[in-house]
Amino acid sequence: MTLALLLSGQGGQHPGMFDLTADNPEAQAVFAAAKPLLGDVDPRDLVRHGGDALHENRTGQILCCVAALAGWRALGTAGTDRVIVAGYSIGDLAAWGVAGRFEPADVLALAARRAEAMDAATGPGFGLAGIRGLGLDALEALAGAHQCHLAIRNAADSGVVGGTRAALETLCRAASARGAQRAVVLPVHTPSHTPLLAAATEAFRDVLRQTTLRRPPPGAPRLVSGLDGAIVFRTEDGLDKLARQISHAIDWTACLEACREYGADHVLELGPGHALATMARSALPEARVHALEEFRTLTGVRDWLGRP
Repeated sequence: MTLALLLSGQGGQHPGMFDLTADNPEAQAVFAAAKPLLGDVDPRDLVRHGGDALHENRTGQILCCVAALAGWRALGTAGTDRVIVAGYSIGDLAAWGVAGRFEPADVLALAARRAEAMDAATGPGFGLAGIRGLGLDALEALAGAHQCHLAIRNAADSGVVGGTRAALETLCRAASARGAQRAVVLPVHTPSHTPLLAAATEAFRDVLRQTTLRRPPPGAPRLVSGLDGAIVFRTEDGLDKLARQISHAIDWTACLEACREYGADHVLELGPGHALATMARSALPEARVHALEEFRTLTGVRDWLGRP
């Protein structure tokens, strides 16, 4: 079996996002490391209360990384499976932890610093919109006409654009008028992966330089760059892309293609929601695909993966 792990980005945080991992012994260190970064509030308590706090940029990025790392720890890293990992947006950072390149506590601290750099680079009034049903070339041209930027390539007819929320609302109406099947402003308040965040890329690059890297252990998952879908062989190149993806459009279609080329026959999304699993079902039609949240127990996930 070859397993592809897909690590979620922001937007899907919800009160039940830690239901499967909250009490798992192997995940406790991840929850503990996140607590001081969240105002000394346990992330499990924070999500149970729900509300707008779940979608604040800093909080959301930390929570997405907690979900990915806790899920991987809870499932256990032992086994003979060939594993490849790719992360979507903030999930790209979490992938470095799952692949053994950063300690989990460092991943969470970096998520906080990343979000702070992004907030400092823009301020309020910005966001992202998801558009499906238009070709990417047409979508990029439409975004430019509305002073927005293509941020994520999800599929040949699906993408995400970033800009001011007022411009995004106008763009969504224009996209719907042109035949888009879906055009909605997302519950994200930062124009991630657009040139508006160039200053954040430089700030985060400096933070990455100061963070201790780990040598991945034998059998660690193969790491895919969330920027362009390339396998990370040279650490320096990978870190540069990890910084650049904050202010450059990311190619998720290339990430899914990398998983297909690696021979993934099982795909598991770790993180809040199931958006990546939905996309993977179209991109890897011969693979068996699930999101962690689609299972009722961790035992069920392990059985599906053939793990003890």
